[in-house]
Amino acid sequence: MLHTIAIKLKIPDNTAFSALTALRRLGVDVARVERADIWQFAGPGSSEDVAVSVKRNESLFNPNKHVLEILDSPTPRVGETWVVSMPSGGHASPRPSNVAAIHYVAWRLFTGEDRPADKATVAAAIEKLLCNPAIERAIT
Repeated sequence: MLHTIAIKLKIPDNTAFSALTALRRLGVDVARVERADIWQFAGPGSSEDVAVSVKRNESLFNPNKHVLEILDSPTPRVGETWVVSMPSGGHASPRPSNVAAIHYVAWRLFTGEDRPADKATVAAAIEKLLCNPAIERAIT
């Protein structure tokens, strides 16, 4: 079974704010940007058990600054892209078979009405800032 966990900052996220201001300067119409670390774990048990285990791992989760969310789907939500670094070979598979956990950086974009951004806006943000195609792959 695949368990998908999002870890976000509960304190102000300066990286997300910097991305927001850069995207606006680059002409991408967004009102808010959220960033999260997405972890996917393959294995038995429930997602709640995996979440408890993640919360015990100090290298992934600090209760003073993070919030954890169990995601219903193993794919990005509306208005969101997940960026994964590619191995040195130059190509990435979203779920390598020899790895028990996969890490993504999620970027979720919102419009002025505080609705998730449409696909065209997310694609523009990926192309202009959020993903370096030489070393990363964006999943939408």
